[in-house]
Amino acid sequence: MESEFLDKVEDNAAVRMWSEKIQLEKDDSLAGGSTSELGDFTRINVTQNEFQELKDIWASWDDKARQLFYQNYGDLPYLFDVKVDKYLFRSMAQFWNPAYSCFTFGKVDLVPTVEEYTTLLHCPKVQVDKTYFKAANAPAFVKKLMSITEMSEHWVTAQIQQKCDGKCISWVSLRDLIVAHPDMKKKVDVFALSIYGLVNFLKALRHIDEAVIDLFNRLDKGVTSVLAILAETFRSLSACRRAGEGRFIGCAQLLLAWFHSHFWKVDKVSYQVFSDNYSSLKEITATPRKDDISEENWIALLRNLQEEDVE
Repeated sequence: MESEFLDKVEDNAAVRMWSEKIQLEKDDSLAGGSTSELGDFTRINVTQNEFQELKDIWASWDDKARQLFYQNYGDLPYLFDVKVDKYLFRSMAQFWNPAYSCFTFGKVDLVPTVEEYTTLLHCPKVQVDKTYFKAANAPAFVKKLMSITEMSEHWVTAQIQQKCDGKCISWVSLRDLIVAHPDMKKKVDVFALSIYGLVNFLKALRHIDEAVIDLFNRLDKGVTSVLAILAETFRSLSACRRAGEGRFIGCAQLLLAWFHSHFWKVDKVSYQVFSDNYSSLKEITATPRKDDISEENWIALLRNLQEEDVE
């Protein structure tokens, strides 16, 4: 059965090579002599963290606490409600072209943009022209965690672990801190940090990586996280495609929400998008979707996509 399934996607490489040839002739940015070395099928792992504890904490907060979160960090909690359809995600991955960092679905090229992700996350404090970069003289990991949590150096040092190729802090430590911290603003900050580490940048399961904490520590300066999220998404997709397999460590929820936003065939009230209270991510997650579409059917659908199918 697997061989029959692989036969259905065998023309992916041919389409990709044709795309590269045509775009080379049009004087694009692909390096001269570049050829496609990608396999016909990519086995991609989209294992996610369990969000129930995050959901329980969010459900326990009153409206005042939630509004405080929205004002500082936007619509991140709606990502909990984006179901990661592994069949759709794995099908999408087959159409990712690392040479151009875009999806080529049939006759349609699609790629998430800074503007689209910024709209989905809907964070009022973000300044889109303030890009994150790791400062050469950045504070030490312990100092950054102390600043975010307002906990003692002794407590922070005791929570730091070594995971994969760097330092991190476990979700369990942050969960207990959210529950026990006396300052509501700090509860919100640590909760947001947890979402960044468990949802947006999924490097180590149930742990928040040092690089994520460095990024998060800059958010109060108005720095946008969107470019970093997109870069990790593109990098992870490309790495999996080139290797023919791998684990996706970008934000699968946001990528799927973006995908669904282009096939949103429902009536929308135009004035809503200009309202400060409007949330496109909330609307997308509230839209009922079929979850019984097979991987084979998704691939067939995406391969035959036409421009008129996309909003």
